[in-house]
Amino acid sequence: MTVKVVDLFSGAGGFSEGARRAGCEILWAGNHWPSAVEWHAKNHPSTQHVCQDLHQADWEKVPQHDLLLASPSCQGFSRARGTDKPRHDAARSTAWAVVSCAEFHRPELVLVENVPEFQQWVLFPAWELAMQALGYQMTPYVIDAADHGVPQNRVRLFIVCSRSKSPRFISLPKRPHQPAVIDWESGSWSEINTPGRSAATLEKITNGRRSCGERFLITYNKSSRNGRSIQRPLGTVTTRDRYGLVSGDKMRMLTISEYRAAMDFAPDYLLPDNHKLALHLIGNAVVPAVAKDIIMELIA
Repeated sequence: MTVKVVDLFSGAGGFSEGARRAGCEILWAGNHWPSAVEWHAKNHPSTQHVCQDLHQADWEKVPQHDLLLASPSCQGFSRARGTDKPRHDAARSTAWAVVSCAEFHRPELVLVENVPEFQQWVLFPAWELAMQALGYQMTPYVIDAADHGVPQNRVRLFIVCSRSKSPRFISLPKRPHQPAVIDWESGSWSEINTPGRSAATLEKITNGRRSCGERFLITYNKSSRNGRSIQRPLGTVTTRDRYGLVSGDKMRMLTISEYRAAMDFAPDYLLPDNHKLALHLIGNAVVPAVAKDIIMELIA
């Protein structure tokens, strides 16, 4: 029997893609962002799509399902969010849509993805109690995508919620780490010694050459002053350009194809031509390989 799936906050479709690889049928996907819905639909044309604020969803119009996938906004929880702002309250509140949908449909399984800080949310105990009141046993897992053979270090929280007498414990495969996927012939290269190149970038390149040789990655954030070996998985992909590639006396930013590979989307997975929009979509996504491994364990 094919497992029927609903995907809340479906974004670019990483959760749905993982479920599809696990042999599930994605019945319905919802998101508030038109671009996310548009590109999810291009890659999952047989799925029913809704573009709306899921706080306002009419759950009666959502089909019955066996597995509810949900990746509420992480912006209100992530350490990368910067100064807390009123809009983060709205972002955090998206987690309550999971409770509302689960209350109406009572699927056997709910799988929630977020940053690990989700469990530190001041209202997380209340959210957890609400799910438990609906009959769900909950088991959290903090997972690095690199441990699933994905060429990216991406640590995320997955909460398995099951309508069972006892919590569902799963045993996940642990695969060898893979190096970042680099296409040395692509991208727009420029000379490193170009007028206007920042001192911080030049310092990272100097340090990278000492530790990594002539070819390496650099990270554009304040905490990183060194190079990153291309033999390691890429660091966490975000919604903004974050990684530069150095080769000898030239450098460039990573391409969408390289980011797509780091996120475990197939080369033919459709994304917009606009680099900024494509990166925003996949930087928010769930890694399909991790989703597949968890779902396969749950439905076995």
